[in-house]
Amino acid sequence: MSTDIAIDLGTSNTRIYLANKGKFLDEPSVVTINLDNDDIIAVGHDAYNMMGRTSQRLSSMEPIVGGVISDFYLVENMLKIQLGKANISRIIKPRVVAGIPGEITDVEKRAVVNSILSIGVRNVSLIEASKAAAIGAGLDIRSPHGRFILDIGGGTTDMAVISLGDISVSRSMKVAGSSFDEEIIKYARRKYNLVIGRVTAEKAKLEVGAVFKPEVEKKFILKGRNTVTGLPQAVELTNTELCPVLGEVAKTITGAVQDVLESTPPELVGDIYRDGIVMTGGGSLLYGMDKLICEQLKIDVHIAENPADCVINGCGFALRYIGQGEVDENGAVNPLSTPY
Repeated sequence: MSTDIAIDLGTSNTRIYLANKGKFLDEPSVVTINLDNDDIIAVGHDAYNMMGRTSQRLSSMEPIVGGVISDFYLVENMLKIQLGKANISRIIKPRVVAGIPGEITDVEKRAVVNSILSIGVRNVSLIEASKAAAIGAGLDIRSPHGRFILDIGGGTTDMAVISLGDISVSRSMKVAGSSFDEEIIKYARRKYNLVIGRVTAEKAKLEVGAVFKPEVEKKFILKGRNTVTGLPQAVELTNTELCPVLGEVAKTITGAVQDVLESTPPELVGDIYRDGIVMTGGGSLLYGMDKLICEQLKIDVHIAENPADCVINGCGFALRYIGQGEVDENGAVNPLSTPY
């Protein structure tokens, strides 16, 4: 029996959902290769733990940047290794639903499709991340009612107003979770002459990241290399200190949300004002993100349950739409693209 698959090729994490098991895999989108012969040494958690710690012969690479595949070879082999753990039938090939950012080119879509087809599947249907996130958050996107979804992932932030299964207004931007990491790296160098890596910056973000005035102060010991002395150094970083630093990135996202609301038809705006904005993605867990948007835009903001899993769960739920017509009897559009 064929097992249909849902895949979320995220900048930070690759998630895989099996129709008969639910979420099967959730690992960093990182691959470590041997530079001498291009052999793959490790993928996922093992490769992530090697970042910044490899010898000159090895390199830990992120083959997905801003939600877009930058290295087809690495993504293809990463998926083959990860799906090899699932014992997928090679006789009855599975069908796949894959989540993609809302505003990518046809060439970028084709790269996603080709990388997945290369692992030996029957066909691939695509779904925008915002639609998948809304479905995964438990919203009925096929009703004639406006829903605003804000998905802050690792490489992209997708936002959309959805009604009758389709997107009315949307925007996708490459200001997201990794942007907060970059701001921490810049701040550490500017304020403390301290050079730190991506992994350290991400840990600091998770521990003491904030974009709204914290109620309780938290501390994190930031370790790196001093650019002046060249020696190891450690400094104490607090959430209060980081708040204005990360707040600038958060305000950029808030501004984009406001732009989408201003472009939304009046009837749908009324629905959104009543129901509020639903936030998904790992970036929604950054302290104060919901409070900042609520304060700036004067609209309720709700964080979905298990926000980091909303896209992959939505892709998994959307497997049931494979093979259905483009429009149902109520006029709702099938959220999936025509299979490739």
